[in-house]
Amino acid sequence: MKQYLFFLACILASCSTPLKKLEQERLYSQKMVEGRALKSFYTNRTEQELAKAHWDYVPGLVAFSVMKAWEQYPQKEEYYKAVKAYADFCLKGQDTVAVGKSNIDDLAAGKILFTLYQTELKKGNTAEANRYKNCATFLRNKLKYQHSRIAASLPGAGGFFHKAQYPNQMWLDGLYMGPALYAQWQGVFGTETGEADNQQSWDDIALQFKTINQFTYDREKQLNYHGWSAAPEDENSFWAKKNGPYKGTSPEFWGRGMGWYFAALADVLEVMPKDHKDYAALSGILNQVAAGLARYQDKQSGCWYQLLQYDGSKKADNKGDVLAAETFNQCDKANYLESSASSMFTYAYFKGVRLGILDKSTYLPIARKAYRGLVSSFIRQGNNGQISIIQSCASAGLGPAKDKSRTGTVNYYLCGKDVSVTGNEGKAIGPFILASLEYERGK
Repeated sequence: MKQYLFFLACILASCSTPLKKLEQERLYSQKMVEGRALKSFYTNRTEQELAKAHWDYVPGLVAFSVMKAWEQYPQKEEYYKAVKAYADFCLKGQDTVAVGKSNIDDLAAGKILFTLYQTELKKGNTAEANRYKNCATFLRNKLKYQHSRIAASLPGAGGFFHKAQYPNQMWLDGLYMGPALYAQWQGVFGTETGEADNQQSWDDIALQFKTINQFTYDREKQLNYHGWSAAPEDENSFWAKKNGPYKGTSPEFWGRGMGWYFAALADVLEVMPKDHKDYAALSGILNQVAAGLARYQDKQSGCWYQLLQYDGSKKADNKGDVLAAETFNQCDKANYLESSASSMFTYAYFKGVRLGILDKSTYLPIARKAYRGLVSSFIRQGNNGQISIIQSCASAGLGPAKDKSRTGTVNYYLCGKDVSVTGNEGKAIGPFILASLEYERGK
């Protein structure tokens, strides 16, 4: 009898470990929300607390992911309250927020306003609901009517500037910041402006994706360059290719840049009318991105590198980039698996499959492998049970003229003064939560 009980105990013990791991995996969205997003996180090396964070795309991304977690797990009422507190702290009782002139990054945090509006309206809090709606409308109108665009005399006419200090430039990041918010507004409020305006707005949104894809997609590499300038001779576009194929593009394929782009495509297609004339075009771009990234998924880890076309053997050249007799970005650091981009890709793969736009048999295995890779490569649990996410690029950009160090080269993305590798970065926390939610939906 004792031998039987010992044998049974061994079986139960051996079974409990994978079951426990499976249960932990299933709840990673909640673990990250409660362990990090609702406490503190970093935005470009600055620690923030969500309830008192400033209006910016990074706290906005964290808040958006927390709101999505509440929508999936509505019993977690504290999630909704935390996002509402963040919005109310930023609005300060008003119905607008301070945003920079033609700064596309300043718009993305507005994505939380739609659920706040709908939820407060259901509760009968009409004044609160209208405040959120008015702010969302303010942001959408600022983009549609006031944001600087590429001039009609240049290629890519009508494309939104990434920022005023980057004239005639479009970056992949910007599609997540501006057009994706614009699309959410059209999905919720678009019919209120009349059919003609709604149609024109969807045309405008589609134009942004078609334009940046036209000028940044490398057919051989099957990847999109981080940025593109319609005026590569401009001093602020010193990083841009001056002639030949892919004129105006930056030199490299940056992981998180493509992550923003892939996620934006999935989010926009979720709300875009399927009968719109450009729905098929944007669906095609989503499939194009999915196919290209599948080619560069690391076979061992299931994740992706900071610089997508290389593996870990690629290093900065230790010579740096020389501009105007100055040397920048000098080191010999190696390319590395990067958590924010890998999380964004995982999220977009899962979502694209769920929406029926990406082929399930082809891309679901890629997404599942990627999610396992996220957990094993980047998630760490402390002695107190709190989890962390490691190995994220703090930030990256291109120029402007006053910052010649941001060259867009291999040396820059591995050695630049603003691209240090960091942990618990909001740009990794938010996408990891979103990827986990999509994974958990399919369990």
